[in-house]
Amino acid sequence: MIVFPNAKINLGLSVLSKRADDFHEIETVMYPVPFHDVLEFLPSKKFTFSVYGMSIPGKAGDNLLIKALNLLRQHHQIPPVDIKLLKTIPPGSGLGGGSSDAVFFLKALNEYFRLSLNTAGLQKYAGLLGSDCSFFLHDTPVVATGRGEKLQQISLSLKGKFFVVVYPGIHINTEEAYSYILPRKPEITPGEIVRQPLELWKNTLQNDFELFAFKKYPLLQKIKTAFYNEGALYASMTGSGSAIYAIFDRPINLRSLFPEFLIWSGFLD
Repeated sequence: MIVFPNAKINLGLSVLSKRADDFHEIETVMYPVPFHDVLEFLPSKKFTFSVYGMSIPGKAGDNLLIKALNLLRQHHQIPPVDIKLLKTIPPGSGLGGGSSDAVFFLKALNEYFRLSLNTAGLQKYAGLLGSDCSFFLHDTPVVATGRGEKLQQISLSLKGKFFVVVYPGIHINTEEAYSYILPRKPEITPGEIVRQPLELWKNTLQNDFELFAFKKYPLLQKIKTAFYNEGALYASMTGSGSAIYAIFDRPINLRSLFPEFLIWSGFLD
């Protein structure tokens, strides 16, 4: 069975407060992007896991995809599988590729082995894997609050807009990024801002992690500035970084500006 896990972007990200459990209350708008990994699996005599394309740091057992499989096996009989993952969404970029891989794998295993898990059942497993995993069960625009796991669907369409993402290969430690954040409640939240015309987002829709990331890695600010110089309607870092994306009203080729970095571009669905 083959599935195509997609990326997401954060349209604004506000860190509102520090919680008693050491997590943070946030608000962000998540939007699916047609930037895909390729995941294939088949029953096998023994378990195998092969990764192609971009390398994934850490041990295979720490991969969310393998954790998803092990979670299901606690309550369901699943035979050994041969897993092949073509990794094109950069790990640690803020694009949610690892979470997407895990949730698409959950859904595919449920379908292939006829586990009869309903949406609520899949939601339970996704919630155990990570704060942003639940988003990929539905893959539609949402306002995410709490730790990022509380989702409210929002009527928002960027269909027909041209999207560009640049990943400069910088790894930002999420724990370190949070340590520099001063939580605050903004005058207007991301969920409210995105209900306004896209042309108004530039000066109001902010990602709180940019202040730390741009100070430590000035290159990220340069990429964002270059997007606006080329006519972007809106540009931002996604998540805690370090991928920078931009939304244009026309196709644009920026490979000459960033020849050494990973670039993905395409129209939004």
